[in-house]
Amino acid sequence: MSPEKVETKVEKNIIDTAKKVLLDESEAIKSLINTIDSGFEEVVNVILGSRGKVVLSGIGKSAIIAQKITATLNSTGQQAVFMHATDAVHGDLGIIDDEDVVIILSKSGNTPELKVLVPLIRRLPNRLVAMVSDTSSFLAKNSDYVLNAHVDREACPLNLAPTTSTTVSLALGDALAVCLLEARGFSNRDFARFHPGGALGKKLYLKVSDIYPQNEVPVVSEQASMEDVILEMTSRRLGTTAVVDSAGRLSGIITDGDLRRKLKEKKDIFTLKAIDLMSRNPKVISKDEYAVNALNKMQELSITQLVVEENEKVLGFIHLHDLLREGLV
Repeated sequence: MSPEKVETKVEKNIIDTAKKVLLDESEAIKSLINTIDSGFEEVVNVILGSRGKVVLSGIGKSAIIAQKITATLNSTGQQAVFMHATDAVHGDLGIIDDEDVVIILSKSGNTPELKVLVPLIRRLPNRLVAMVSDTSSFLAKNSDYVLNAHVDREACPLNLAPTTSTTVSLALGDALAVCLLEARGFSNRDFARFHPGGALGKKLYLKVSDIYPQNEVPVVSEQASMEDVILEMTSRRLGTTAVVDSAGRLSGIITDGDLRRKLKEKKDIFTLKAIDLMSRNPKVISKDEYAVNALNKMQELSITQLVVEENEKVLGFIHLHDLLREGLV
């Protein structure tokens, strides 16, 4: 067989295997829908009614999934902590307070570590929830509630490496978090409180008023000469200036593009006044708007700046470069 044919066959096997894994895991998640019943609802209500936190635990790959679910719960309004099942029997049980709800993740529910841990938790006044594939396992039988994360087999061709089982547990954890989020009326403002960093957080809390004061405020009167207009635009370094009437109300805007277009007409622009060159009805935004709304408006109108206005008075400018600097683009 030629090298080209060998390479093609290997590539085909890789693609087929990848598709099969994704198909197997997606089918397992679809099957999970049938396990969502009153038992799942009970767990949600128990957590909502608890004055404590959620403590998640597990062994091996299940521990990693438990950590991710912990992070998701914390970011959506439910206080949660992770406790490794092995460390729990060496002092970490002290994490658990009386009002806490404990959730243990395990595919088999029969690992030696859990057979040591579960009886210790059962001595405490806490509610214990099992997220388990085998609902007849030791963990399931010794828990107050069971979240059924059943899988028939792993996507691993040896049916050994945790693949489908961890995906299903992760999806079930997401379902739990979203149900709690909705039940509590968790809003985008709440989400912003817990996600202040990065572009996501900034989209949810950063306002125009947080940005525009950093910029100069180029303004000329309607009767300003072109020389004054150019000096104002140059000295303020925004490539634009607002134009105001005799009462100080915003009446127009002049950009460097307006100057270039007028120069192409081969006219003596220095005979003009600001009112002769300005674009009327400039695009404006309120200082109280979210910065992401300013970005959306600029993109929609294919412009690079907006006048920040309040009661027809010019407060300043917000520029596309500001939003780039903040990481919103």
